[in-house]
Amino acid sequence: MNSANEINLANRNGQKAKDSGHGFGTAPVFLAAISTILGAVLFLRFGYAVGHAGMFGAIAIILISHAITIPTALAIAEIATNLKVEGGGEYFIISRSFGLTIGGTIGFSLYFSQAISVAFYMIAFAESITPAFGWIEAQTGISPETWMISIPATILLLALILTKGADLGVSILWVVASILGVSLLMFFMGSSTVSGDPNPYGTIDAPDNFFVVFAIIFPAFTGMTAGVGLSGDLANPRKSIPLGTLSATIFGMVTYIFIVLKLAYGLSPEELVADQFAMSKIALWGPIIPIGLAAATLSSAVGSILIAPRTMQALAADEVFPVQKINEFLKRGKGASNEPINATAITAVLIFIFVSLGSVDFVAQIISMFFMITYGSLCLVSFLEHFAGNPSYRPTFRSRWYISLIGALACFIMMFQMAPLYAALSLLAIVILYFSLKRGRSDADDFSAMIKGVLFQLTRRLQLVIQRRQTSEAQQSWRPSFIAISDSSLTRLAPFDLLRWISHYYGFGTFIHFIKGVLNKETNMESRKILDSLIRQGKSSGASIYVDTIISPSFKTAVAQIVQIPGISGMDNNSVLFEFHEDSESNITDIIEGCQFAAYVDFNICVLRSSARHFGYKKRIHIWLTHGDYANANLIILLGYIMLGHPQWAGCEIELFAAFRKKELNKHIRQLHELIDEGRIPINRKNLQKISWDDDLQSYDALVTERSANADLVIMGFSLTKLMKENGQFFKQFAAIKDILFVRAGESIALEENLSAINKTVKDIAEEKNGKALAKDLEKKAKNAEPVKSQDKKSKSSSSGK
Repeated sequence: MNSANEINLANRNGQKAKDSGHGFGTAPVFLAAISTILGAVLFLRFGYAVGHAGMFGAIAIILISHAITIPTALAIAEIATNLKVEGGGEYFIISRSFGLTIGGTIGFSLYFSQAISVAFYMIAFAESITPAFGWIEAQTGISPETWMISIPATILLLALILTKGADLGVSILWVVASILGVSLLMFFMGSSTVSGDPNPYGTIDAPDNFFVVFAIIFPAFTGMTAGVGLSGDLANPRKSIPLGTLSATIFGMVTYIFIVLKLAYGLSPEELVADQFAMSKIALWGPIIPIGLAAATLSSAVGSILIAPRTMQALAADEVFPVQKINEFLKRGKGASNEPINATAITAVLIFIFVSLGSVDFVAQIISMFFMITYGSLCLVSFLEHFAGNPSYRPTFRSRWYISLIGALACFIMMFQMAPLYAALSLLAIVILYFSLKRGRSDADDFSAMIKGVLFQLTRRLQLVIQRRQTSEAQQSWRPSFIAISDSSLTRLAPFDLLRWISHYYGFGTFIHFIKGVLNKETNMESRKILDSLIRQGKSSGASIYVDTIISPSFKTAVAQIVQIPGISGMDNNSVLFEFHEDSESNITDIIEGCQFAAYVDFNICVLRSSARHFGYKKRIHIWLTHGDYANANLIILLGYIMLGHPQWAGCEIELFAAFRKKELNKHIRQLHELIDEGRIPINRKNLQKISWDDDLQSYDALVTERSANADLVIMGFSLTKLMKENGQFFKQFAAIKDILFVRAGESIALEENLSAINKTVKDIAEEKNGKALAKDLEKKAKNAEPVKSQDKKSKSSSSGK
């Protein structure tokens, strides 16, 4: 978590040392959690679970449920030991890990689930009195209803909490937890007194589906985080929260398993299903079970009524509510312990609304969905923090990333297993609430920072794996990894576009804007502005390339720097792209020097001579091969067909001009025909133009100009040695041709292996643009191709070993 944000948030909360709450220890955390875990569902529905799912099925439900609750408990313990936990409990942990926008979103759902759960427990408390309804009717003549118990009991509980606060609440926890313990003890001490034969391995006839039973029973396991809500009232939350939460979760799981065993061996499935108070039949003293139910529901209600207002108070202290006056009203506390008196009053109104509904099943499904969202989010925070590598994330207690991932996935999966409709509505409500909160907050970016950290760690590890697995053996297929450098990035788009076409699918491109000068504050500011423009340019053009800037005293020194930088994509850079405009030949000297540095590290070199025509209609590419292009030929052909992989060049035709001396012509043409027939060069023979050329009778300039003046792009090779001797004169020729790509291979590249990989893309593009005839022809040639061993290739060594 960002320490500056933590300080600001703490200041906004207005918490001072003297307002640190009641100074409770670990016991209230354990009691709040265990009294909520061992609650209403235990006494009312566990007999139903064993009767419908059998002993092993019920145990499976317990284990699957704890595959969710234990990772959540571990995540809470981990995050709590990293943060200075203040008021707000689970909300504080989530908001300080995800940021206030997501934290506020989940905080609202958490608050509603906590507040509504009070109504659930009070309705269940009324159910615990139903065994006495017959006696009451006989004595008074009044037929009692559950609301006659739940509403007065809720009024009494709220009155006590409003007047006495958390001190009374914790005192009640001790009393009801003791009753709960006695009731369970007497249950285990009892023996079977029924007439039927127990069948621990059987179920009733036509039992409910396993997941239906799971959905009904799961709320029994959703109370382990209840103690976290007391974080603001704990003397040492870093110690008390992990210890109290984990011990309550494990103790609850063990207790549930023993209860299932006792029920399975004590009663038949039919008896378990017929009476919701079947536990009283095998207890040492039967009435202790309704009493224990009353204690469990009351204790759970007390735990929730202590927590919900504090969550609302923490939300208001973070100014999550859209109206400032509401924040001021709700965050106001009473006394030295900052008792949330106003938030408790608002919560009371909400509780009465749901108590009036009187439906345990309806309320249970609502709160289960929101609790699952909270648990899933907590596990997700823990999982992401494990991978983000945030230096400020240093918990004293650590879970395991895979445990948190299992918990997060299980939460979201089981939401839809329990109740698909409620799950979908809950997620929809969360999404709407999130975007509503995000609209008013521009500074809440903790979640984005966490995701960036995760991606950084993944990229770092992948690059290390790739580097360690590289060998000196020849690569099976060559991929372009280009660096382009230009000082006219914002005025001439030709090099930027060419780079994005080459690196569209088969490789990777890095575009560097060159700023001439020394590094100082002014040039650094200039570089940042240009970088922002390049990022926008890349986004608007859909370019899959990385952009950056470099400040250097000269173009030569800039090139010397960039050819030594490691590849961004995890593979070594192997090629460099320079560019000059046909009207700006003054850059040629700098480019020649740059070519020398690139040659030192065995880079492939491409020099683009651009024009105002900007590649015309992108329908015709002419490739020229001569007797001086033995080393360059494979790269020249490969680049031409890589260009066809970009949608903007779809439908383009390549013409290959083979200009050789008369005595060598037939041999080279025969080799090219073989490659075409075997499908390794995806063109028709008619697109191969053989030219018997005598350089003594016709210059190369005149030869190329005669046939390629109207081409949208011409690709040809060049000799660096000859170029240096002639001071770049070769680049100045071909005046009638507008856009030319000059290529010099620094690597030995196998043509046939790479072109076979490109065949499919060319065919797909041809089909997409209604070039079906060409597509069928390519497919036919690919089928006739025979596997050929790739020629030995010299792999590119690292720049440090040059």
